[in-house]
Amino acid sequence: MKKFLPGFLLLILFGFFLLKQNIVANIDSEINKLEQDILSLKKELETKQFNHQKLSQQLQEIKTQIDQAEQEIIKKETEVIKGEQVLKYQKKLLNERVRVYYKNVKKSSPNIFQFFFANNNLSKMIENFFYQKTLVDEDRKTILKIVLYIKKLEEKKQFLKQEKSKLSYLKTVIDKQTQILTKEILQTKEKIAALTTQQQQLIAQKLTSLNISRSANTVGRCDSDLTNGRDPGFSPKFGVFTYGVPNRVGLNQYGAKGRAESGQDFETILRSYYNFDSLQEFDSNIKINVEGYGEFSLEDYVKRIYEMPIDWPMEALKAQAVAARSYALAYTNNGTKSICATEYCQVFKPTEKGGRWNEAVDSTKGKVMIKNNQPIKAWYSSTHGGYVFSSADIGWSTTDWTKRMVDAPSSYNNFSDLNNNAYDRSSPWFYCNWGWRSQYNNTAWLRPEEIADIINVILLARYLSSEEKEHLYQVDKPNPVGKETWGIEKVKEELRKKNSQFFNQIQAVGVNVDFNNGRTTTVNFSGDGGSVSFDGSEFKNWFNLRAPANIQIVGPLYNFEKR
Repeated sequence: MKKFLPGFLLLILFGFFLLKQNIVANIDSEINKLEQDILSLKKELETKQFNHQKLSQQLQEIKTQIDQAEQEIIKKETEVIKGEQVLKYQKKLLNERVRVYYKNVKKSSPNIFQFFFANNNLSKMIENFFYQKTLVDEDRKTILKIVLYIKKLEEKKQFLKQEKSKLSYLKTVIDKQTQILTKEILQTKEKIAALTTQQQQLIAQKLTSLNISRSANTVGRCDSDLTNGRDPGFSPKFGVFTYGVPNRVGLNQYGAKGRAESGQDFETILRSYYNFDSLQEFDSNIKINVEGYGEFSLEDYVKRIYEMPIDWPMEALKAQAVAARSYALAYTNNGTKSICATEYCQVFKPTEKGGRWNEAVDSTKGKVMIKNNQPIKAWYSSTHGGYVFSSADIGWSTTDWTKRMVDAPSSYNNFSDLNNNAYDRSSPWFYCNWGWRSQYNNTAWLRPEEIADIINVILLARYLSSEEKEHLYQVDKPNPVGKETWGIEKVKEELRKKNSQFFNQIQAVGVNVDFNNGRTTTVNFSGDGGSVSFDGSEFKNWFNLRAPANIQIVGPLYNFEKR
């Protein structure tokens, strides 16, 4: 019985290689593309016209392509192994076919005269002859197919071996280049985002001019342009709104109010904001020396603290009393040093606050938060904007009693979650665009061309030395170092010289936010100059230097509003 290689098997074998052939052939071009991508990234980095998030994403995409190429080669190697298993059958079949082939060749090539004289039936003889000839032709075709398959399989194995070697080399190069690029990106990003001492001082002065109170008991509130309804007299208008006030470490006073209203007791509230070992009762007769007012016993001192409205929930008042007592002891080293009477320490007045506040102080008499056998320096402020930061997060010394967390019953996925669920959402400082200009009805709204100017300043700053950047301060105040301040048109002119994109008008803006840690990570703009994105910290720094009047972004989490 004749053994023909099944047609469907040949079809599958050849079909596999036909389908994979283009993919395999494309590996070289993909490798070349990846190498070009790396060169482009390095060139982009060298000119400093880059976005940190974009570059990081491109690096990850390159690594993903390499991983995909590796997986593709693994799949092909698996297919080759399967092909080799089929090849064992084919080689056996080949041997059988070769034997049958020669046998049939012999049969199909007899001496015609022998056939004539040996066979009385000429018709039968001719029929046998052509039958043997057909068998020979079929055998020849089958042998040829098998030989071609073996040849193609060997070629593919060799090709895959070469591509695997290339990919291994490229992966090594990519890993090395990724490490170098990542380091360069971070260094350049830090350099771009970094401010000189002069710039930092200027921003600090500008921030001070806002008179942002950190005490919830202060009469003054954020005059948010979303709630006051004042019209600046132009449209469209852009506002940059910050969540919370500076500090954001320790007790969130409005957060404590929200927690108390939800049923939490004072110790639960305190443990939400601080890491401490225990609440211990200290000697109430310890003396606290207040600058300008003299000495008071610990309890008499706390009764004169004006940090929280007296009509707030009792558990919030108790939490504040314990925090104030702990802070005073830590600040004065248990009474050995003096403490100031302003909100830079704690707001102190010479007369007792009385009423429910005294009740909260008496009900927590002597109680202090203890960590490592010492009272903790229990920082606090009015409004954290839905988040609590550790001391290290805001550039202070690292402490083990401060923590980072989302100040809400559950995590946030978007601004709507933050606005609806944060414990301090009732605070008038929760969401505010800080600053004002008298010529625009005391609002902090900005024109589209003013936003475009700030964007152009950031783009230009990437080309400039530290000294040249001193031309980029806000245009409505004297230059702090006595240099010429470049106005809107001058900045655009300098960008033209460098063949850089620039903007006259901004149509739209959006932000990307890390809702786990409460930071605006990227700001994205589109306008007549195209589209551009900036790191959230970089944009904040330059906004605070260039924005007119005292308009400021006062924290790491902010959003844009367009009206």
